[in-house]
Amino acid sequence: MILNTRAQTAQNPHKNSPILLVHGLFGSLDNLGVLARDLVSDHDVYQVDMRNHGLSPRSEVMDYPAMAQDLLDTLDEHHLEKAIVVGHSMGGKAAMALTALAPSRVEKLVAIDIAPVDYQVRRHDQIFAAIRAVTDAGASSRQQAAGVMRRQLKEEGVIQFLLKSFVDGEWRFNVPVLWEQYPHIVGWETIPAWDHPALFIPGGNSPYVTDAYRDALLSQFPQARAHVIAGAGHWVHAEKPDAVLRAIRRYLADA
Repeated sequence: MILNTRAQTAQNPHKNSPILLVHGLFGSLDNLGVLARDLVSDHDVYQVDMRNHGLSPRSEVMDYPAMAQDLLDTLDEHHLEKAIVVGHSMGGKAAMALTALAPSRVEKLVAIDIAPVDYQVRRHDQIFAAIRAVTDAGASSRQQAAGVMRRQLKEEGVIQFLLKSFVDGEWRFNVPVLWEQYPHIVGWETIPAWDHPALFIPGGNSPYVTDAYRDALLSQFPQARAHVIAGAGHWVHAEKPDAVLRAIRRYLADA
């Protein structure tokens, strides 16, 4: 499946390897825009809508082998032999899965606040409830949708994040499939070791990357290193973009 893509050409003629930016659950290609705006100074940057999100095709399947194949198809579509792949949350797992499917096509890997593990926990049921409430209420504007969601959700940042995918009274993600396939999204099947330098960027306040996952992470990414962003939660790149960009640029320069 070829994903809806926004491609931007590097501003610097002495550009480096292309970068593929991959968003997380309930997101869209705009979500990593703060990274794209900086990295495009010296890299061609490709932002994608994942399947069942944004303007990309819909599918009943939402597992990581399929998502990795989508990324590979998209690299082929844009004639990219290799790319630096940066993914947040679900997008980070999809990027990791790509190292198993096509290890030679990933030049470098950055996973933002996610580990290669089966979390076996449902963290998004309240979000699903808020999304359904908006649909049931027949909201037609983002203002109306926000009012409905505030009865379910307390974090204004989460509400504003979700609203980016509410367009003309419709959600731009496939809610029934995301709900049905949620165990695959939070799940994970262990992959062969990808023995190249990889950067993991956890938020210091986030439960997604902890010492409990260290062995599983290193068994699959033995050259991984971590750069913890203090004071940040799961949306690390939105909360502390400068710190995330510094970590990414240091990794790209060193690795």
